Amino acid sequence: MNDALDVAVRLLLVFVAFLVLPLVVGQTEHKVMAHMQGRLGPMYAGGFHGWAQLVADGVKFAQKEDVVPKDADRRVFQLAPAVALLPYLLVLVAIPVAPGSVGAVVDAGIFFALAVMGVGVLGSLMAGWASANKFSLLGGLRTAAQLLAYELPMLLAAASVAMAAGTVSLTGVLDAFAWWWVPWQIVGALVFFVAGLAELQRPPFDMPVADSEIIFGAYTEYTGLRFALFLLAEYAGIVVLCGLTTVLFLGGWHGPWGDDGLGWLWTLLKTAVLAFVVIWLRVSYPRLREDQLQKLAWTTLVPLALAQIALTGIVKVAIQ
Repeated sequence: MNDALDVAVRLLLVFVAFLVLPLVVGQTEHKVMAHMQGRLGPMYAGGFHGWAQLVADGVKFAQKEDVVPKDADRRVFQLAPAVALLPYLLVLVAIPVAPGSVGAVVDAGIFFALAVMGVGVLGSLMAGWASANKFSLLGGLRTAAQLLAYELPMLLAAASVAMAAGTVSLTGVLDAFAWWWVPWQIVGALVFFVAGLAELQRPPFDMPVADSEIIFGAYTEYTGLRFALFLLAEYAGIVVLCGLTTVLFLGGWHGPWGDDGLGWLWTLLKTAVLAFVVIWLRVSYPRLREDQLQKLAWTTLVPLALAQIALTGIVKVAIQ
């Protein structure tokens, strides 16, 4: 009974984090963009520093009519937002926050996380195909092409860390972590992070959903709460990507002054800094063209990831 209660509490905490952290990232994005771009709107809702902007957005989405196109595949159309969102909940369950604090220990945690994250693209494909809109279909196909291009360098970068740690378990990677890994694996970290941004279709890799290029990609026909679920999936993906990058490349719960029981705090701080970087990139850099996006993956990130694996192999042989 105690084991069952422990599992229930862990899963409840993961679920609460899944509900809260993406909303925190979304609210933070409003404020950071308001300061960096001089936007006044998000700073006024509710008075002090626009604290009610998130509430206003939620009320707006709830009030909008739920429209399903006449020629759409209704069942697939309605299911697509859940398919896009739920994989990130499953990945969050496997991310260790502190020693002994993980929803579920998965022996092949690295490959589990990457495989489940890849399932999220089905939500975009389902949305594009079921909408009975050629622009939505094109947006879904672009999303799939982008995923195929960036999944490989992301997997290769993660494989480098697995080689270094001698395990594909996320907790095993943290147990084997040493601070000299940070400069050694920095190239792999950049490849992993950039590829993750592209998979999430975050600027400057948001070509599939660029309103000036293809309306809003696979989500053109969505309104109200279903559209909000796609946005929530994006912010949940940011939390998961930053959490995985923290665990794999930045030492996760390991702090600069030793493990003093504040491991969860170090994990959250590192994740928050990376989330700010994601927001900063959106504000600062123009989006890539489709050909530039594919060229970056195949001619830059893949060779860098392969070079990182080669370097990891050399270092492992040298220290044995």
